[in-house]
Amino acid sequence: MTQRCTMTTSHIFYQQSRRHPEPQPRRVLITGAAGRIGGAFAAASQERYDLTLMAHHDDDTSEIEACGTVVRATLDDLDRLKELFDGQDTIVHMAADPSPEAEWESMLTNNITGTFNTMTAAVAAGCRRVIYASSIHAVSGYEEGYQVHAADPVNPGDLYGVTKCFGEAMGRYIATQHGVSVIAIRIGAFQPIEAARNEESLPMLNAFISHRDMVQLLQCSIDDEELLFAIVHGLSDNLFNCMEIQTARDLLGYKPQDDFTREHPRLAGLDLDEKVQPHSERGGQSSGLRNKLDPP
Repeated sequence: MTQRCTMTTSHIFYQQSRRHPEPQPRRVLITGAAGRIGGAFAAASQERYDLTLMAHHDDDTSEIEACGTVVRATLDDLDRLKELFDGQDTIVHMAADPSPEAEWESMLTNNITGTFNTMTAAVAAGCRRVIYASSIHAVSGYEEGYQVHAADPVNPGDLYGVTKCFGEAMGRYIATQHGVSVIAIRIGAFQPIEAARNEESLPMLNAFISHRDMVQLLQCSIDDEELLFAIVHGLSDNLFNCMEIQTARDLLGYKPQDDFTREHPRLAGLDLDEKVQPHSERGGQSSGLRNKLDPP
């Protein structure tokens, strides 16, 4: 495997050239496969990948059983994780305590130790990549009105966000020190498109990500052949986003299709995406160089 690096304003994206043999589908294991994101991804990707769907012993897996091979395991059993990860190309790590209000003991077990064991098992099994479900909470401490860039320092607004910062740091460690690629996705408000059409959903205005955009971003992250480590933001193509998604576009070819302002009943009729124009030539203004560029 050869490596090169590309410098951005404040961090480095290491890249690798290790091509996936064709035509076999990638073997992808999803932790937390019975959860909302894991289940939506499995349903949409069952024909694209050879899926192994890891669920807790108590999880109801009836809705995902037709999408792949269901296995049972817990994040505290490192040996079991090593066994399940053997032969997998990519681990999509969704399992965690997802509540920002969770008690520390639960977050320590599920979000810290669970992530450590998942990434350690991926190294031991020789997996190519881990997709880590980080969160908007890793940077929710920034002041209102500031659009967070993927290269900005972490700034968690709660302890849940702190655990996600740990996962990002652990991911960078195993990528740069052990050669297992990691892409961390800071996921926003993951909801079906119908939720954006609810009158009460305005708080999601700047953080919404639809099911199909989340699925596409995960697929882009799995299919990429170049990145060794990156942090990207998981939001739809909302007119007003609290985190930029240009990094995901540039690095992964992400092309989100949904925009909260086109779906919400109080905003859709305003045609904001057409009426809110950039203050540049793209907004219809003439360049100050026009008299130097245009023929007399």
